[in-house]
Amino acid sequence: MVGRIGRPHGVRGEATIEVRSDDPDARFRVGTVLRTDPADRGPLTVAGARWHREVLLLAFEGYDSREEIETLRDTLLEVPVADLPALEDPDTYYDHQLVGLAARLPDGTPLGEVAAVRHEGADLLVVHRVEGGELLVPFVSAMVPTVDLAAGEVVVDPPEGLLDL
Repeated sequence: MVGRIGRPHGVRGEATIEVRSDDPDARFRVGTVLRTDPADRGPLTVAGARWHREVLLLAFEGYDSREEIETLRDTLLEVPVADLPALEDPDTYYDHQLVGLAARLPDGTPLGEVAAVRHEGADLLVVHRVEGGELLVPFVSAMVPTVDLAAGEVVVDPPEGLLDL
């Protein structure tokens, strides 16, 4: 996911965008075609892009009014995995690479599965626990010392008490 369509802006078919890309100016260029989730709302072609204060506003081909753009609210904007650039830092991952990985404690005890990655000031792994419930784990090397994509797992080394919350 590179963004989420928010509320309409103005009356000419622009929408606010919750940006989830490290290079939004490149990712949302005019003419860029984006996949959508749900899929039946797209693909969408960027017809206009501009910054209003610190908010990205996008217009899409075929959506010329506030009412039309409102039908796209909460649509996720995606790009094919093949179009993503390679990451230069070996300790950096795309969200889709982490989702679905088994989460284990340092001693090998199964903890659960990474269900999502949240970006709320700090990056958080959302782990669905084996015994039920959800655990939010700060995605920092002290708490997640090992990410092994080939083995399909992450090692979570929680501080005392975190698992009891």
